[in-house]
Amino acid sequence: MLKNDLILRNPLRLIARDEDKILAEGEFGAILAKAGVGKTSFLVQLALDSLLRHKNVLHISLDQPVRKVCLWYEEVFHNIAREYDIKNTTELWETILPHRFVMTFNTEGFTVGRLEERLNDLTEQGIFFPQVVMIDGLPFDDEVREALTELKLVAKEQGFPVWFAVKVASDEDVETSIPKTIQGVDDLFETLTSLKSDGKEIHVNVLKGPGETGRLSLVLDPSTLLIKNRM
Repeated sequence: MLKNDLILRNPLRLIARDEDKILAEGEFGAILAKAGVGKTSFLVQLALDSLLRHKNVLHISLDQPVRKVCLWYEEVFHNIAREYDIKNTTELWETILPHRFVMTFNTEGFTVGRLEERLNDLTEQGIFFPQVVMIDGLPFDDEVREALTELKLVAKEQGFPVWFAVKVASDEDVETSIPKTIQGVDDLFETLTSLKSDGKEIHVNVLKGPGETGRLSLVLDPSTLLIKNRM
């Protein structure tokens, strides 16, 4: 009951194409924002939503150690519990934890080939079978298209959607247009969602997706970076 209650209260349902998921298997989604606005927190909230739905989540970090990523999950999870005044969450946390696997790479050492090798190691030994993949810290440089194209094939073959946290430049518009950072590869993405701070709130905008685009009735609390529903 506790798990179902959290799922029903989750405001992320406003951007889902149906009640179960935002992205289908093999699809890409990106969270776009300037440094420090809340990309990782939003990504973790997406991951927790999948975990609550009994999905195995693989979180790949290219710029943070495993312990730091785990702390993000713990902090966001407990913030959600406080937000909805939910008690006795220890058992729920222990229930969803086995469905999360954190994998780290050095940015310079990351290739889709190396990722595929490590995925095969996990699945062939029956250790972990990812159903949703989160990637935080991938540099969107001149060579990223080749990597994304390769990864798209892997995602389709293995049947999981992939979410990316993407840092954009401080002078880029993230509210009404697709930032230059991701232009040139945006055709590989089914959903692009941006975060923009106005000093008091962090607004969520859909720049590309299966439904209507524009500002949603979702904001992040700048103190907790937790998604709050204004409706």
